[in-house]
Amino acid sequence: MPINVICPGCHSRFQVSDKFAGRTGACPKCKGPIKVPAKEEEVKVHAPQEFGGGGRGKSGRLILKPIAREKTKFSVSVGAAVAGTVLAVFALAWLAGGILDDFWLVRVPALLAVSFPLAWGGYFFLRDDETLETYSGKPLWIRTAICATAYTLLWGVFGYVAPQVVTEDVWSWLLVGPPFLITGALIGLAAYDLDFGSGFFHYSFYLLVTILLRASAGMGWIWEIGDVTR
Repeated sequence: MPINVICPGCHSRFQVSDKFAGRTGACPKCKGPIKVPAKEEEVKVHAPQEFGGGGRGKSGRLILKPIAREKTKFSVSVGAAVAGTVLAVFALAWLAGGILDDFWLVRVPALLAVSFPLAWGGYFFLRDDETLETYSGKPLWIRTAICATAYTLLWGVFGYVAPQVVTEDVWSWLLVGPPFLITGALIGLAAYDLDFGSGFFHYSFYLLVTILLRASAGMGWIWEIGDVTR
């Protein structure tokens, strides 16, 4: 392996074979005496060992212990449980018939119950393991509970506003649809630290499933709100 040598007289830089390590010779340019460093005099830098773990103190021990990143993988069994829960809710909604439509005290807890697994499942499909640390454990459950509650409240606001604004004219949906979609996307963004696009798809997934649940419970499709003949 070549050894880097600097002439103390003319400050020229050049490389010599390692077989001349520790010897003295003449500089090829100024002919002044130079000494080739011995192999044991070479400086070796161990950056990964010295600084990769947070640096070392005077005693030589690591000061900081690095925290390994944990990758949260999607569990097939848990995903199947979420899918089974949603299917069970669909069945119950269909069997309940007009109960959910007539009693809002039953409708609100039922919507909140299905909102939790939908928010949780949507996050696991949309999270980015490469750019962000994924949430798990207690922080994930807290964020999911907040997101599910916010989505449920958003449905409540929609149920109050839409009948007063939406008419038979299709364009009236432009006054209701975009604001609620944007609000839902911002809720997903804030709850799980997603980007706006992922937050939009997170809420869209939730919205699609709950619209189908609404129809299964005999409450009709949301686009029938402005139909006065219904």
